[in-house]
Amino acid sequence: MTPLRCRMIEDMTLAGLAPRSQAIYVKSVRRLAAHYRRSPDELSEEEVRSYLIKLRDRGAARGTFKVAHYALALRNRQRSLSPPAAATVPGWGSDRASGAEAPP
Repeated sequence: MTPLRCRMIEDMTLAGLAPRSQAIYVKSVRRLAAHYRRSPDELSEEEVRSYLIKLRDRGAARGTFKVAHYALALRNRQRSLSPPAAATVPGWGSDRASGAEAPP
């Protein structure tokens, strides 16, 4: 297991996320990495934002999008990027733009 994935799981455990939620979040980050064929820690904030916009444009269900959004926001917080790229996706995340915390 990569150090990034270990850290992400540790952070989610500390946040009180259920094991199934953690697995779904890890899967979302894995999909991002597969999309760009690079490690998630090598991706820029703009690439993450672009991925989320493409996900939205492909017609992803709101629940699917929110899971990806929260997982990638967690990844960005791990990298100390602020604000998360997901906060600027048009039509989504207006609660994120206001600085509200994501629900677990």
